[in-house]
Amino acid sequence: MSIVSTKEMLLAAKKEGYAVPAFNIHNLETVQVVAEAAAELMSPLIIAATPSTIQYAGPDYLLAIVDVASRRYGIPIAIHLDHAEEVERIKSLIDLGYKSVMIDASHLPFEENIRMVTEVVEYANRYGVSVEAELGRLGGQEDDLTVDEEDSFYTDPDKAAEFVERTGIDSLAVAIGTAHGLYKSEPKLDFSRLQEIHRKVDLPLVLHGASGIPDQDVKKTIALGIAKVNIATELKIPFAEAVRRYLIEHPEANDPRKYLTPGKNAMREVAKNKIVMCGSNGKA
Repeated sequence: MSIVSTKEMLLAAKKEGYAVPAFNIHNLETVQVVAEAAAELMSPLIIAATPSTIQYAGPDYLLAIVDVASRRYGIPIAIHLDHAEEVERIKSLIDLGYKSVMIDASHLPFEENIRMVTEVVEYANRYGVSVEAELGRLGGQEDDLTVDEEDSFYTDPDKAAEFVERTGIDSLAVAIGTAHGLYKSEPKLDFSRLQEIHRKVDLPLVLHGASGIPDQDVKKTIALGIAKVNIATELKIPFAEAVRRYLIEHPEANDPRKYLTPGKNAMREVAKNKIVMCGSNGKA
């Protein structure tokens, strides 16, 4: 099976009441981990990469790695450009073969957000590429993207309906109280707002900033229309901790195959737990 877009997998998730996990990866090892976990549990998979990750790994290298994973495991796998803000960069990655993109113009005024998103949608439609956009603004940090708490704001349900109608996007990321990175205290999610957005918007909805959210709260958002759950920080921390512990216990170690393996094993368990949390196991 070759790389797919996120459109059909998210429509299926929305219809059947589960979510597809979108795991942010950084290199060969982390792609291997999430692909192996998804294959073991027979889950569709979204492999997400921010612009800085793509720059680090190389867009063609990363695309080739994900293509090998999709052909090896035979489950639906999409590679998704996450939180991209430059329209021309998005177009260049579509030209290269990326099948799913997020244009994040949520920091701009409403009309300018619509203008930029519409431009991406019109280009993506020529190539069968799915487009995600965001209305509302999450606080916290996602790689190079940092939003102060005072600059964050929630998604307005009425504006969301207008935004979706005017842009023609395939999925909508909503701001309901989550944030990127680690939480200083337990987040309070606005479930009633999400319920109203779901009532007004007939599209798969996306939850960003899911790392650190209690499983029961994530499951509640899925019941209220979330069809894609983004997970990043909760993957990086166990990977780093396991590698650090191995190097402390084996100060003479110099073989990446040995000191990266504990990190992969730790990350794999988290990925499997998140797949079960989303209810996507057995849906491939």
